[in-house]
Amino acid sequence: MALAIIPGLLIVIYVYRKDKVEKEPPGLIMRIILLGVLSCMAAGYIERFESQFLPQYPNGSMEYALTTAFCMAAFVEEIVKFLAMRIGSWQYPGFNYRFDGIVYGVSSAVGFAIYENVMYVARYGLGTAIIRAFTAIPLHAFCGVFMGVFYAYSKKSSILGKRGASAGFTFLALIVPMLIHGTYDTFAFLGNSGTTSLLIFVVILYIAAITTIKRMSAADYRAGFYPRARRIDYDVDI
Repeated sequence: MALAIIPGLLIVIYVYRKDKVEKEPPGLIMRIILLGVLSCMAAGYIERFESQFLPQYPNGSMEYALTTAFCMAAFVEEIVKFLAMRIGSWQYPGFNYRFDGIVYGVSSAVGFAIYENVMYVARYGLGTAIIRAFTAIPLHAFCGVFMGVFYAYSKKSSILGKRGASAGFTFLALIVPMLIHGTYDTFAFLGNSGTTSLLIFVVILYIAAITTIKRMSAADYRAGFYPRARRIDYDVDI
């Protein structure tokens, strides 16, 4: 159980330490993590209900992999994680820098991943915990990174009265993680035939997510949402 929980918490700590300008309150982060846990519980019920209406394909087939990955897992899970993040943070007055969105997105995703991981490890044991510590948990967390980036842009646009831009960034905050998650799960559901592609994709995801975290962290001092906090023009920043 420790191995099921600790990797996700380490990712949250890593992202929290990268928040250089104005760290978020630990209580807020814990609340979003708990909302992420609840979102995972909700996703289980929604997916079981949705599965009754999806076409049935043989396990391991491309049709099965694509349908299950994109129409069920990625679609449902990224929506509930987004809702957990938004409910927990949108109205928070301290949501005033771009990197804050990454902190919230990762917290929600890790809450989801921890609960999901505990369920898998309780059923399948230590080997599953080790594998998922380097694959499934980072997947959820890294989807949270990209979700959080666009979520922050959505919040900033909303503050500046740009409703169309805010809606567009909200759409990206959902669709980009769905595409990442769906691609990962497609390779995973293909079984042995998708193993090599899955490993390559995981490596690319690690590089892209960590690069994004570092770049956003380094530039966060000039990415405030309010005029008194910003140092460069909004259009240039976007």
